Amino acid sequence: MSTPTGPDADPSAGPDEAFADGGVDVEAVRLAVYTRFAHDGRPPTDQELAGELHVGRDTVRRAIEELAAGRNLALDADGRIAMAHPFSAVPLGFSVMGANTLWWGGCAWDSFAMAHLLTWEPSLLVATTCPACSTPHAWNVTRTAPPAGEQVAHFLVPAAHMWDDVVHTCGHQRLFCNDTCVVTWLEQTGNQRGYVMDLTTLWRFASDWYTGRLDRGYARREPAAAADYLRSVGLSGPFWGL
Repeated sequence: MSTPTGPDADPSAGPDEAFADGGVDVEAVRLAVYTRFAHDGRPPTDQELAGELHVGRDTVRRAIEELAAGRNLALDADGRIAMAHPFSAVPLGFSVMGANTLWWGGCAWDSFAMAHLLTWEPSLLVATTCPACSTPHAWNVTRTAPPAGEQVAHFLVPAAHMWDDVVHTCGHQRLFCNDTCVVTWLEQTGNQRGYVMDLTTLWRFASDWYTGRLDRGYARREPAAAADYLRSVGLSGPFWGL
């Protein structure tokens, strides 16, 4: 059986509490990044982190690189924070609007997950367009029940390869009008069919995946726990390494 390796599953432990030289608490850097994303809709700059944590920018940069190596962050080609799942600093097809904050949704999975993670928001408005026909779609996503709709989510990249290029992966976890639009898009792009799920499964999948990510000491699931979670929300088959 292959190992589930989605955006939040990895055999390694969570970030180290501190560098050996005592330069910075790496977990404090992770929390600062996630807190800024959660409340402002964007990541902090290296300079902002250095000022907040009272350390040098080089120290912050080392911490960010360590967090990226541990799959707690995804960086762009220039070393800037592109993603801190479920948050994104770049547009990947979704917008997510709360009472006072607007976020880019990293993908269908992460956009729905934000409604569960940001517990101070009673609901979030998730908006996108169908990649096949450009029909606009929007849902009020809550923590109480999945939104109604006939739309389906298509995940292109199998779990075992999601971190090969995580921005590409997230950019291809999209919501379509229906399976007919999925087939049309696959024909248009020449891509092979991945995994298709309905809105209820997507909502259930997203509901508990990132629980605790805004808390100190958060650690990703071990592979066996990740596999159990995937099964519990109704996912199966080799696409998920099950």
